[in-house]
Amino acid sequence: MNCRHCDAALRHTFLDLGFAPPSNAYLDAASLTQPEKYYPLKVMVCGQCWLVQTEDYAAADELFSADYAYFSSTSAGWVAHAARYAETVIGDFALDKGSMVIEVASNDGYLLKNFVAAGIPCLGIEPTAGTAAAAERLGIPVLREFFGEALGKRLAANGQQADLIAGNNVYAHVPDINDFTRGLKAALKPDGIVTLEFPHVMRLIEHTQFDTIYHEHFSYLSLHTVERIFKSADLKIWHVEELPTHGGSLRVYGCHAGHGRAPSPTVAAVLAEETSRGLQSLAGYSDFQARADRLKDDLLTFLLKQKRAGKSVAAFGAAAKGNTLLNYAGVKPDLLPFVCDAALAKQGRFMPGSHIPILPPAALMERRPEYLLILPWNIAAEVTQENAALAALGTRFVTAVPSLTVR
Repeated sequence: MNCRHCDAALRHTFLDLGFAPPSNAYLDAASLTQPEKYYPLKVMVCGQCWLVQTEDYAAADELFSADYAYFSSTSAGWVAHAARYAETVIGDFALDKGSMVIEVASNDGYLLKNFVAAGIPCLGIEPTAGTAAAAERLGIPVLREFFGEALGKRLAANGQQADLIAGNNVYAHVPDINDFTRGLKAALKPDGIVTLEFPHVMRLIEHTQFDTIYHEHFSYLSLHTVERIFKSADLKIWHVEELPTHGGSLRVYGCHAGHGRAPSPTVAAVLAEETSRGLQSLAGYSDFQARADRLKDDLLTFLLKQKRAGKSVAAFGAAAKGNTLLNYAGVKPDLLPFVCDAALAKQGRFMPGSHIPILPPAALMERRPEYLLILPWNIAAEVTQENAALAALGTRFVTAVPSLTVR
């Protein structure tokens, strides 16, 4: 396999999680008696451009199918984050009814609904039918396609270039990151702005967030590498923000390379920190496997201890990161009988690989587990607050990343 960006041969393994099913391939009851597809979950690091990337194994349309079950609006915190972003960019870039906003991977309309409310024309691009339909019910026009250079050029030819192109947690999900970035270039007006949010690989390494690695994530990104990819597409990054979302993310602001926008000091500052942490050398990636294994072992030890003591444990959040963690640890319903999730699309289904049943949140008050393992640790504060009544009855909350913590 060669690097998805620079085509250099990949020789260095960052993390090997064995084999697992796609983390968003939730099962219905009938599927439990059918064979389940497993794929290698191995991550390599390019020694030339330092793009961290999954080993090739499957096409994107096998992962992002019509019944893709991730709906962004399930998290109140994420919806609020999107609303703050919309308010900021509308003001900062003077967006109005004469502007055009495009969101790539618009999901269920969690972001674009803010632009609809402000009377700003917008277009969502979303290949998964269920989430696209949810956005359309909010009055958001949606193209049900994968984004790339061909679509970007078609939008330009149709007079649909954007003043703002937003992409939240999509950049890591595209198998051909060069083609995707050229699409951004093609669909952007001469004075337009691109903003992309993605988990920062520097924080992933720092906090041993190995559970954020799953098949739908093709890339794990540093600013150094993204700046290089942008440059190859004749774009430039002129500003960057560090965000707390998803355990530590970057929001980069880009524009056409020939535009006169001067780079913000934030760009140099983040690049310098990445260099100081060794992200442009193999040393920065060398001990991650051992740290991931320790976290996996700590979780298993905890669950086995509670089972032997006769204590009840449940989980909250049927998130993709939870599936990576549970499948790597080999956790089954004997150790974790059920997981609750607020997303209607997941309730009544089963976690891929582990086959743990997914129940509505009301089951927690009915069953009152002594421990609640919060799988999407990035929203642990939100989940804890929403389940304060459970805590009052004696339930303790547990997270496994970045270390096993019982509260």
